[in-house]
Amino acid sequence: MKPVKVGLLGLGTVGTGVVRIVEGHQVDLESQVGSPIVIEKVLVQNKSKARSINIDQDKLTEDPWEIIHNPDIDVVVEVMGGIEQTKDYILEALARGKHVVTANKDLMALHGPEILAKAQEQQCDVLYEASVAGGIPIIRTLIEGFSSDRITKIMGIVNGTTNYILTKMSQEGAAYAEVLKEAQELGYAEADPTSDVEGLDAARKMTILGTLGFRANVALEDVDVRGISSVSREDIAYGKRLGYEVKLLGIAERQDDFISVSVQPTMVRNTHPIAGVNGVFNAVYVYGEAVGETMFYGAGAGELPTATSIVADLVAVVKNLKLGVNGKQVMMTYKEKKLKTDEQISSKYFMLLHVDDRAGVLARITQAFADFEVSLESVVQQPNPSLPEAEIIIITHDASKASVNKVLAAFNDMEVVKCVKSVYRVEG
Repeated sequence: MKPVKVGLLGLGTVGTGVVRIVEGHQVDLESQVGSPIVIEKVLVQNKSKARSINIDQDKLTEDPWEIIHNPDIDVVVEVMGGIEQTKDYILEALARGKHVVTANKDLMALHGPEILAKAQEQQCDVLYEASVAGGIPIIRTLIEGFSSDRITKIMGIVNGTTNYILTKMSQEGAAYAEVLKEAQELGYAEADPTSDVEGLDAARKMTILGTLGFRANVALEDVDVRGISSVSREDIAYGKRLGYEVKLLGIAERQDDFISVSVQPTMVRNTHPIAGVNGVFNAVYVYGEAVGETMFYGAGAGELPTATSIVADLVAVVKNLKLGVNGKQVMMTYKEKKLKTDEQISSKYFMLLHVDDRAGVLARITQAFADFEVSLESVVQQPNPSLPEAEIIIITHDASKASVNKVLAAFNDMEVVKCVKSVYRVEG
């Protein structure tokens, strides 16, 4: 049986996991695809660097073109990261008839349509399961499992770093800055955590999920993004008192062919399954018109969970190769993208206000909501011993984003409203 030869671009944490699985599970893989899978060449930055796995030095190269231009290599697996240079490597590999497996969410969020179009033109596979939610097979599920359904909503915790931080703040009452420092020391957060904590990493993943779920070409700039750096332990404590947990959620919704995609800290009812997803774990909740509600939960990162998704894609490519159907299942977008306006985006909202502690204030506050046709689910007013003002906590019924913005603008003009301390979307 002729072996299928693989070129691996990158031998960091995930690349090492790929080598471990391919070499350690060879019998299982061969039984699935009918031939050996061999890692022929591996791109590294420094061939002489000490590594945690034993690998034949002759297989290592510091020249990416030695892999991309090698006619014996059937599949290129990209786990090196980066965007523009990496895109050039992948497009060249496709131009030479090689199939591609990548874990690169940044690349697929920004250049996915171009790469997939090239793959279709060349009749090659491009699979990218590991680009979202690590070991959770959510991309294959959206493409294949929901192929006969119409997805109306995708809601997910797709960034483990922020989920770890919010979980620690909730369970221990710790401050954001304190938990972020701990996350950096543990290696969960980068030295520069901006991409994670400001929601950019999650936004790239939601770009991919929105595109797949709605079959429309969602771009990164279509995602409304807000991170967790402004979330306070007081917000979390008040939410818990009312039965909510704060989670950074990616939310993609479709109604009447109009879509919206956002990433934002959200108050999630504690009875909802996604509220119980803690630590560095990820979860994606999918609503289909036929199937109803489903949730996919698991490790969102790490050497072996992510590598498992990559090797599963590799197996799928090899199976297609044996059947002669490579490039036949490229998921191209075919629906016109119609973005919701603020008038069409609707949800419940949580608000925490600091106001003058005197008679008539609550009536003025509730009148502002009535003026813009926003109805209220609950209102809690309480003194705060550490403040000269009173605190009012409000949960609205479903209201348009436009109406809520008008209410907030009205508060800015009220002398009795000293501060709109926080505003969160409410789910579940």
